[in-house]
Amino acid sequence: MTVLAVSSGGGHWEQLMLLKGAFSDENVAYANTISGLAEKSGVSPSYLIADCNRDRPVDNLRCARDLFRVFWTVRPNLIVTTGAAPGLLAIAIGKLFGAKGVWIDSVANSERLSMSGKIARSIADLHLTQWEHLAVPGRTEYVGGLL
Repeated sequence: MTVLAVSSGGGHWEQLMLLKGAFSDENVAYANTISGLAEKSGVSPSYLIADCNRDRPVDNLRCARDLFRVFWTVRPNLIVTTGAAPGLLAIAIGKLFGAKGVWIDSVANSERLSMSGKIARSIADLHLTQWEHLAVPGRTEYVGGLL
């Protein structure tokens, strides 16, 4: 199996790095939005993608372009993301390539799912929250937290 682990930088990336041991037996590639971050974390291969959010539509197009390039190179079977718009785009594009998607909403979203998380619920094959009270049977599961 080939896994593509995707996140924006900062806390989303830190949470994603807490999961890297879970994929130690798999072929894993990483994509993030900050140059040099993957190298600092000691993971490879890694790909730099444009950062994006709902307020910058052109950046969403750049991020999608970058992700298509990653998908053509990596050909992942599974996308895992800890959130933000780049991860949402990765899961959506992954569907076009036949990949399964796992969304893990950030621990920072303790009162409600993030906007990207709400959208991801309709396209991810597995949708997780890190807060038990945000779980919705059959839609969003709670299996524990990363931090």
